[in-house]
Amino acid sequence: MKIHEYQAKALLAAYGVPVPRGEAAFSVEEAEAVARRLGGSVVVKAQIHAGGRGKGGGVKVARDAAEAAELARKMLGMTLRTHQTGPEGRVVQRLLVEETLPIERELYLGIVLDRAQGKPVFMASAAGGMDIEEVAAKTPELILKESIEPGLGLQPFQARKLAYGIGLAGETAGAAVKLMLGLARAYEGLDASLAEINPLVVAGDGRVIALDAKINLDDNALFRHKDLVELRDRNEEDPLEVEASGFDLNYIKLDGTVACMVNGAGLAMATMDIIKHFGGSPANFLDVGGGAKAEQIRNAFHILLSDRNVRAVLINIFGGILRCDTLATGVVAAARELNVQAPIVVRMEGTNVELGRKILLESGLNFTLADGMKDAAEKVVRLAQ
Repeated sequence: MKIHEYQAKALLAAYGVPVPRGEAAFSVEEAEAVARRLGGSVVVKAQIHAGGRGKGGGVKVARDAAEAAELARKMLGMTLRTHQTGPEGRVVQRLLVEETLPIERELYLGIVLDRAQGKPVFMASAAGGMDIEEVAAKTPELILKESIEPGLGLQPFQARKLAYGIGLAGETAGAAVKLMLGLARAYEGLDASLAEINPLVVAGDGRVIALDAKINLDDNALFRHKDLVELRDRNEEDPLEVEASGFDLNYIKLDGTVACMVNGAGLAMATMDIIKHFGGSPANFLDVGGGAKAEQIRNAFHILLSDRNVRAVLINIFGGILRCDTLATGVVAAARELNVQAPIVVRMEGTNVELGRKILLESGLNFTLADGMKDAAEKVVRLAQ
């Protein structure tokens, strides 16, 4: 689950990470009031779940409260387009108004899970303020890494090594070490999948402050954090993904034309890969799970076909807990109820597979049966084209 910058900063501050003084604003009047409370110049920042806001015109400096109000008037309701939003952009519905700082240096800090090691890895770089992906591609030597041992957490000696490695010294290095330890505690305590500060700034008075912050929370751990669920902003999510989550479906919308309905995340990934291999493009990732019932199949179909880009559907099921005849019954009922016009390719293996095939063939609907994944991928790509 993604959250906004102002929410991430509030969470980090609770773990001792210094952040600029600021408040969220949902109207022009609120933005002006926050600017007056802060006094002097302020930064008005559009709050959307995407990076590159500054390049898209979503981060502006105001000299006083009146100018902050004018900037808020322009930003609220605007469609902000960045390299992460795509051409459709995101509508700005909330702002962060915070104090300006005398910036001397911009650095980078981040924590992600290294799946190869099975441990979180803490990254630090002197190339702050830049896209970390670009830094990794062009100058990977600028990114320093320290693995975090589960159960121990980031150790002070590791934080000092990183601080010195990115060119900090003296009291500034000490402040950075304290901040890094706080960031690591936040990552673990919040069950985050990503915690990033870019840039981390060294101010003219020696303070080390998180000028920007990004936190992604692990959906699977939210049962331990009921308070964090309230931070979800459904307006920033794809409507189909929001609808799918309400049906306990693992769905992610993509840009292709071949809709995929699969049981099992690994099989879903393999299905997407083989569609690409044969020249097609998957329209989604959808894992209906091993125990899907007919109603869930119907809901999955509805979501798949709500995507206007879909030209064909591939159902790839290995029937274990989910029997093939149960799947076939649910698919036939859903296709009739929703008046499905798109061609549907079905590849089934497992429990009651022959009965499932018989149900599909006798339905009188536009089903194409496939023998194996290769045959299924070739057929659905041809039909989509």
